[in-house]
Amino acid sequence: MSSNGRSERDYQPERVAEKAAQFIVLSGCSGGGKSSLLAELGKRGFATFEEPGRQVVKEQLLIGGDALPWANADLFLELTISRSIHHLVEAARGDKVAFFDRGIVDQLGGYGRLGVAIPAHFRAAAERFRYRETVFLVPPWREIFANDEERRHSFEESVAQYEATLATYQAFGYRPVIVPQTDVVARADFIVAQR
Repeated sequence: MSSNGRSERDYQPERVAEKAAQFIVLSGCSGGGKSSLLAELGKRGFATFEEPGRQVVKEQLLIGGDALPWANADLFLELTISRSIHHLVEAARGDKVAFFDRGIVDQLGGYGRLGVAIPAHFRAAAERFRYRETVFLVPPWREIFANDEERRHSFEESVAQYEATLATYQAFGYRPVIVPQTDVVARADFIVAQR
């Protein structure tokens, strides 16, 4: 048994399917304000899960690893999809509505952009580990876009990624809702009213 009172038997990936309606994805353009929006939703008492890609990049940079989107994209995708599944399993342990900064489908958008088939096990992950059908997307917003240690791509690359992400969510049967470009409180109000 772990220090938090949970045993290995408590880790039940199969429970995610029965709770999918309480899992809501915030996706969209990189640098579009998702992290601020997630923080605002957290202040309102919702469970929140940070972006797996940013977590993996921070960890890899700290340890000198190469599972980075610009160094070893395949390994990066394996880790981020695994982290996304872990987030879902953790959320399924409770009964709260949970918001996720990106989901499994986000990791797959790049394949369509490159014209490469999605590997079967990644497709299986996206089909087996579902979120609520409505997905909230923040659109490209040049005025707030900024680079940092984990976000090294250009605004134009972010726009291309956004378009691929939108198409991939639709291909997997999700219903994207575009979040208006306004202050973070109004954006959170919009999402809470729509959910």
